[in-house]
Amino acid sequence: MAKYLIKRLVAGVISIWVLITITFFLMHSIPGGPFSPAEQRKTPLAVLEKIEASYGLDKPVPVQYLNYLKMLLKGDFGMSFRNREMSVNKLIKNGFPVSARVGGVAVIVSLCIGIPLGILSAIYKSTWIDRTSMILATVGISVPSFVITVLLMFLFSVHFKIFPTFGLTTWKHYVLPVLGLSFYPVSYITRLLRSSMLEALRQDYIRTARAKGVKEILVIVKHALKNSMLPVITYLGPLVADLLTGGFIIERLFSIPGMGRDFVQSVGDRDYSVTLGLTIFIGVFVIIANLIVDLMYGVVDPRVKIEE
Repeated sequence: MAKYLIKRLVAGVISIWVLITITFFLMHSIPGGPFSPAEQRKTPLAVLEKIEASYGLDKPVPVQYLNYLKMLLKGDFGMSFRNREMSVNKLIKNGFPVSARVGGVAVIVSLCIGIPLGILSAIYKSTWIDRTSMILATVGISVPSFVITVLLMFLFSVHFKIFPTFGLTTWKHYVLPVLGLSFYPVSYITRLLRSSMLEALRQDYIRTARAKGVKEILVIVKHALKNSMLPVITYLGPLVADLLTGGFIIERLFSIPGMGRDFVQSVGDRDYSVTLGLTIFIGVFVIIANLIVDLMYGVVDPRVKIEE
């Protein structure tokens, strides 16, 4: 186990370094910079050069890259170029808890709806339950989440005026963002678990359990479901990382002050330090989530052995 963890940690560090390098040079290769043409026209050239020098932007790109790596080793993601009184560390500290609250609820909703739907679709194959679940799942996978979210906003906020579309003050504010975030995961989990369950129900050990007189509910839960959850657990790693670190478009639509909103805004503003900092944070989160998922395999199915 120790050797496996060390290998995964080393691979994770290398992955993060590759992510930092690619993102850094891609951001610096985009035409323009963190200071818009409008700001350049308003600010005297000498003042603008001093501002760029204070951020180290006057140095060659390779030198900026090395300096940024030195800052990261100290745990410093730098200062925002657009909001010069706000550090990237503070943006993450303020934005992540908000994104995690909404995303955490969305993860729970995705599992609580997707797993039962997948089980019912497999048990009642080719019935109206199965057909209805598959239609909803197909729509959820095919239609982009922001389109579904806009439709939900129009239906429940504009037409019926049930749920608000701004902020996170009460539980009603969570309903539409959570539905928008969880619609695709619910659909994917439903299809994934249905396929896995159908395969498990055709296995010999299921026939043997039924022949021995085991109750059908135990056959489904104890035998079929347990052996069908590995694909769902595999998907759970990136799902948790994605939802907890912020649904970019969803947070933008509902003006939620989370990481997703900051990320989208930083890309448009060419705010290199914010884009890099949030990308690295999300990348680390994904790697940790996938590592936890790999360790969960052995808990769910003892037959799965971790190779060192």
